[in-house]
Amino acid sequence: MRLRLRRDRDPEGRMTLGEHLRELRRRTVVSVLAILAGSIVGGKYYATLYDTLTLPIRELAARKAAGAVTTVNFPQITDAFSIFIAVSLFVGLIVSSPIWLWQIWAFILPGLTRKEKRLSVAFVAAAVPLFLAGCYMSYLVLPRAVETLLSFAPDSGSNILGSADYLSFVLKFILAFGLAFLLPVFLVGLNAMGALPSRIMIKGWRVAVFLCFLFTAIMTPTPDPWMMILMALPMVALYFVAVGISWLVDRRRAKRDASVDWLNVPDDQGSTL
Repeated sequence: MRLRLRRDRDPEGRMTLGEHLRELRRRTVVSVLAILAGSIVGGKYYATLYDTLTLPIRELAARKAAGAVTTVNFPQITDAFSIFIAVSLFVGLIVSSPIWLWQIWAFILPGLTRKEKRLSVAFVAAAVPLFLAGCYMSYLVLPRAVETLLSFAPDSGSNILGSADYLSFVLKFILAFGLAFLLPVFLVGLNAMGALPSRIMIKGWRVAVFLCFLFTAIMTPTPDPWMMILMALPMVALYFVAVGISWLVDRRRAKRDASVDWLNVPDDQGSTL
């Protein structure tokens, strides 16, 4: 038969280009279906989620001077529906994160040895809580960010925000931190594939730390430096955890290669041991 069953795959994880594309298509379909299923949950609780996401605006409006207006409205007739879809999909992305994160990682796994799989899968198991932790921390920072950005308007003025613009900012803000907290997982994945040795990660730690603080400085537009530090330190710590995991993977790989080379050393008769 021309078709090969999944269990007949090369034990070393080698795949043809066509097999890679079919594998990618299959895992993409599974991820999309999982996100759509999670979006149903988001649609069910849309009203509660909308109230939660717009809470910073309502709290700020309560502190505004009399006569000033701070609110989120729906200026276009299609805004209410489009926001419903956007929030539902966003919730679907978060709810289904265990599935699509695993699909991404499983696409990489066939190229790893059994020992590397055990080591890396243990770290990937933290991907979901890392993603959720990043989303949660960004939500904690959100009220300060909104207040800072709207504070430039005079007290006598009004902040009448379009719902699409406001929620687009909020969802991107939360998603950006969630994905940023996944950076160590992808660094370990690149290392496991042999594309990013740990020595390069160690050599570039200063650049990595600077980029972590730069990212938080851009994403937390508040004058409070402690807020930036609070968000940056976990990212820096996760980077060094990824460096440590990658160093262990490189060390195991070096020992394995050394043992293979030693077994292949020819003896005096020209044969190998």
